[in-house]
Amino acid sequence: MQGFQLEIWPEGAALFRRAVEIWQEQAAAAIRQRGRFTVALAGGNTPRKLYAALTQTPGIPWQQTWLFWGDERYVPPDHPESNYGMVRRILLETVGVPASQVFPMPTQAGDPLRDAAEYEATLRRVFGNECPAFDLIWLGVGEDGHTASLFPGTAALQVQHRWVTVGQKGEEPRLTLTYPVLNQAAQVVFLVAGASKAEIVKKALTTEAHLPCQSVNPKGRLLWLLDAAAAAELPLPAVGLLG
Repeated sequence: MQGFQLEIWPEGAALFRRAVEIWQEQAAAAIRQRGRFTVALAGGNTPRKLYAALTQTPGIPWQQTWLFWGDERYVPPDHPESNYGMVRRILLETVGVPASQVFPMPTQAGDPLRDAAEYEATLRRVFGNECPAFDLIWLGVGEDGHTASLFPGTAALQVQHRWVTVGQKGEEPRLTLTYPVLNQAAQVVFLVAGASKAEIVKKALTTEAHLPCQSVNPKGRLLWLLDAAAAAELPLPAVGLLG
């Protein structure tokens, strides 16, 4: 893994206040430069708390925000495990993002490869034929080191010529952005919380373990935004908590 920034915050609200602050900073810069703010969202319990915090934050420029997804389980959008469905329930039903600026991954054709190609076509319509450069991409990390739906030992890790591919968790297909897209972003944030992630965080940040998350090296900035529990095994005795 190349250079990255690291922030460690107390468990609870402080971590998500900082995440909201990053969202606001990136939005302001992108809208000032290009008139719109493009974000790829993550699924999972930790991002869920970020999205809830965003609904309580005044002044976010939702009318200029364009929302995409970094990965998606291959389930219908109303399924309890749908990443889009979670964001819709928590965030989109509360804030005013124009429907024409919300781009969930399609999962209903019955053919994951076809749906991956469709989402890539959507990205081309929005960004043009150059590889998309998102203003902000949110990622998590699994206890096996996966990120988005790029799982250890799977073919998706090797995909360089597509922007969207099919990831595989056991027998379960998922749609996922590929490394070329993740690594084109202006800002990537790994948002990680909880003691169950402490071991994999240590491995990812202090060893050359060839984990999927370690191949995220964006042209822009890379930030690992951790709570104290997730950072507990890092060898950083001289680094105090922020906040």
